Amino acid sequence: MNSFFSRAWTTLMLVGLAAFVSSKGVVPALSGIDADFPGYFTAARIVVDGQDTQRLYDDDWFREQIRRYGLESAKNPGKFAPFPPPTALLLVPLARCEPLTALRIVTVVSVLCIICSIFLLARILAWNPVDSALFILSSGLAIVGGLRCGQPYILISTFCILGYYLYLERRPLLAGICLGLFVPIKYFPVIILAYLAFRKEWKVLLGGALAIAGVALVSIGVLGWKVHEIFFLSVFGNHLTGRLSLQDQAVPFTAVYQSFDTLFDRLFVFDPARNPQPLLAAPILRTVGLIAVKGSILLAAVAALIKLAREQTSSAAAPSVGILGILLFVIAPATATYTCALLWLPVALLISYFLAKGARMPAYFILGVYVLVGFIPYQYTYPFEGRGGLSLLAYPRLFLLVAMFIGCVYFIAYPRPSGQWDAPSHGPK
Repeated sequence: MNSFFSRAWTTLMLVGLAAFVSSKGVVPALSGIDADFPGYFTAARIVVDGQDTQRLYDDDWFREQIRRYGLESAKNPGKFAPFPPPTALLLVPLARCEPLTALRIVTVVSVLCIICSIFLLARILAWNPVDSALFILSSGLAIVGGLRCGQPYILISTFCILGYYLYLERRPLLAGICLGLFVPIKYFPVIILAYLAFRKEWKVLLGGALAIAGVALVSIGVLGWKVHEIFFLSVFGNHLTGRLSLQDQAVPFTAVYQSFDTLFDRLFVFDPARNPQPLLAAPILRTVGLIAVKGSILLAAVAALIKLAREQTSSAAAPSVGILGILLFVIAPATATYTCALLWLPVALLISYFLAKGARMPAYFILGVYVLVGFIPYQYTYPFEGRGGLSLLAYPRLFLLVAMFIGCVYFIAYPRPSGQWDAPSHGPK
């Protein structure tokens, strides 16, 4: 009887999550164009139509092209920056389609990637496919946002999982190619390549380098060198430091891209128009605080990685990749809801690692935070933005990810024998 109720509850959760993703993500993406997709599609049309690709980072000109192709959106006027130049090639195969048709194709590809990721994770971690499906669908808004906006993060996350799977299957060159293919477009997979290089997995690194070089050469050949020069001289540095722009509002003063960079700008940088109510107008505190917080996080990550490296076993690779994946989200100058699809592999590896150690409590803690990140009601948190110290309440995803990171580091630094995390403490006798 208990087994029946367990299966019924699991089925109910799976159906509920699938219905949520379908109704909030798949159906809207098949019905209309939203937010970020016009930028990706317009860039591809500019390439296919033979227009001047040197002007991709000319925001006014790029918006004119968006209007020209009938893709102007009140929600997002559109711009190409801060995307790296190879991003313009993403939708080139679909550029001759009608925009909505192209988005529908992207949506179908994304759904297929979700299904592939479910089965790949199940193979990697020896999970039941149903449990794997529950895990991935529990990322909630990450999938919904990725589908509605036509973002490539679901695809990239799938390639990260595939690359890790091929690495475990001892096909290092193919693993490196999968991990390196999207590095010139979205930088996240480079952290996995860097870690595997640290482990002296040279064939993986070679495959990654070949993929990165191949994409870069194709991009230069199609788009020309000038637009790449503009990117490195004028865009790349601002991207890494979070000096981006969102519509007509500067990112340093918005909680949409949740990070310590934007939070400390809100708290300590006065701007009469965009941030008239900081907690304290003291830019020096912004700089010092950012260095102190990110420095402490990096030191904690290094300590955890050293602790894992001393285990000198192949099992150390999984939690190390997990720690590094979460680390990037915590120290990144800007993240978005849909980028959290990239958490699939690192979080799953950490959960599996702790379960294998018999530490259910750490595993369930990480899973619980992951689910909360997937279903944050931002409509209730964003109103606190720009209200002095209350701005802290506008950054739930940032603090949840910090809690996940701290929890992982703590549980790794202070391990207990199998099962003791779950045993009640009665104190000394």
